[in-house]
Amino acid sequence: MTDLNLLADLIRAARAAGADAADALLASGTSLSVSRRLGRTEHLERAEGRDLGLRVFVGKRSAIVSSTSADPARFADLAARAVAMAKVVPEDPYSGLADGIDQPSTFDLSLLDLADISEPPVEELIARASVAEEAALAVAGITNSEGADTGYSRTDIALATSAGFAGAYVRTGHSISATALAGEGTNMQRDYDYSSTVHYADLDDPASIGRSAATRALARLNPTRPKTAQMPVVFDPRVSSSLLGHFVGAINGAGIARGTSFLKEFMGKPVFGPGITIIDDPLRRRGLRSRPFDAEGTPTRAQNLVEGGVLQTWLLDTRSARQLGLKTTGHAGRGTGSPPSSLM
Repeated sequence: MTDLNLLADLIRAARAAGADAADALLASGTSLSVSRRLGRTEHLERAEGRDLGLRVFVGKRSAIVSSTSADPARFADLAARAVAMAKVVPEDPYSGLADGIDQPSTFDLSLLDLADISEPPVEELIARASVAEEAALAVAGITNSEGADTGYSRTDIALATSAGFAGAYVRTGHSISATALAGEGTNMQRDYDYSSTVHYADLDDPASIGRSAATRALARLNPTRPKTAQMPVVFDPRVSSSLLGHFVGAINGAGIARGTSFLKEFMGKPVFGPGITIIDDPLRRRGLRSRPFDAEGTPTRAQNLVEGGVLQTWLLDTRSARQLGLKTTGHAGRGTGSPPSSLM
């Protein structure tokens, strides 16, 4: 039985138990990680898991139950428990399934190319970590290593709703990182570098990661304070991405609906310089955060968050959109045991 068939059975059980509407999420995951330091493998871990979540609606009341078992024989009890919980919680006037999504997704998943072909063997991960660490230690001035880490993951996502939506996709991930130390005694500095991709073919060369970590650590030695002056500032990519993270948090629909964001009055107003345009594209091929639909089944689409420095949209899930009198932007995220919320 496929994951979507399982979810369809669970939703039927929820309706039979008295739910007016329901959605169900099944997430299956596999991960493999290796840590290596000073030529020795220090950590090797493989993990597998399967989590099932059911959300039911009884009028304007809702409840969520989750389980690590997807046994159809337990669906009736799971659904009955969820409906019983929903009947005793307060009403939420903004709760409910996403509007206007009544057909299964027909998106061509091959366009996103989110799944690598096969899982790498442990020996290959160990070899990648070894190459990265050895490359870092080979750089003159590097005196020690905090090791190198490599990893692989695969996540299978399936979502179905009582409104008729059903969709599934698979995502894989590869990663490598290295941390090097330079200097001695009280004049020691450390830094790191990493690479994270959907496909192994796109992962940075392990040796280049090691050398970059070493170069970054050496650059931290003997820092000096610059003279006071007016000068242009160029942000390191790590810093610039954190700045964007703060911005994304400030345009989260939940914060806007609660009135707690400092940007709550800035829709249609400048928030960056006139030369800045920020695009959110969840349909980018092999994108780390790409996905065909969000956690409520809303199809995703590319959109400008900022255009010419001017704020264009909030990041909305269905609930926050209803609070604001708007439509969801397809930014709902959730776990199997939690309700959807606005996420990037």
